[in-house]
Amino acid sequence: MRPSDALVAVSLLPRNAGLSLLHGYRAVISPIYGDVCRYYPSCSAYAVTAVQQHGLVKGSVLAAARIARCHPWAAGGQDDVRPHPAFRYDLTPHGFVVPCRKD
Repeated sequence: MRPSDALVAVSLLPRNAGLSLLHGYRAVISPIYGDVCRYYPSCSAYAVTAVQQHGLVKGSVLAAARIARCHPWAAGGQDDVRPHPAFRYDLTPHGFVVPCRKD
């Protein structure tokens, strides 16, 4: 691993820490509520994708805006996260963000 790869991995720690919290929420709390979201994907799945694509801060803002749109009078429907135009990372099978492999 080159030193620059180590710096990239360290810079991804906040994003992956946020993803850990979201995965915990989706595993423990989300099943209690059941399938009540008016949008597809659900708000928690939207939050995971937003943090993966845009980082912890911007992804959290996007997720909060989505939650604010989710109310009883919302029409709902398909609402995907816009992909980041310069996303240059890989995702693990568990959804964590890692530097691209150079295989």
